[in-house]
Amino acid sequence: MMIALSLALDPVVLIADEPTSSLDVTVQAQVLELLARLMQEREMGMVLITHNLAIAVGFADRIAVMYAGRIVEMGPARDVYERPMHPYTAGLLRSIPDLDKRVDRLHTITGGPPTLTQIPTGCPFHPRCPFADDRGRTIVPELREIEPGRLVACHRVGEIEP
Repeated sequence: MMIALSLALDPVVLIADEPTSSLDVTVQAQVLELLARLMQEREMGMVLITHNLAIAVGFADRIAVMYAGRIVEMGPARDVYERPMHPYTAGLLRSIPDLDKRVDRLHTITGGPPTLTQIPTGCPFHPRCPFADDRGRTIVPELREIEPGRLVACHRVGEIEP
């Protein structure tokens, strides 16, 4: 209903914040198909906010991964999904269960996200990052273009394989 009310205003861009989070996978797919069709028919853009990278890569042209309120990686959806360059993005992708493999434990990222009122100095991800060094503990990394269309905020990009 909220999506229908929003579309009644004929927006140029629709911001959809977790539009399928409480739906089962069948209804989720139907809602995403409907949104894709409406975007095309209305020549409308959409910003999809989701915690589900699998949905994002199948639906979006571009992905921006955020950590502690900052973009840490951004680029074409397939590139980010297939070749993550930031350790947080790589950790998120490793935590997606593979239905073809049986595992005893799911992959997790150690620690927990910071409280947004107490973001650590330096890179906000450094307390959880297995690649953190002194730069990451003291200097906030800039979001910079690593290759055409790919932006990453990590001091160690190019030095490590997340």
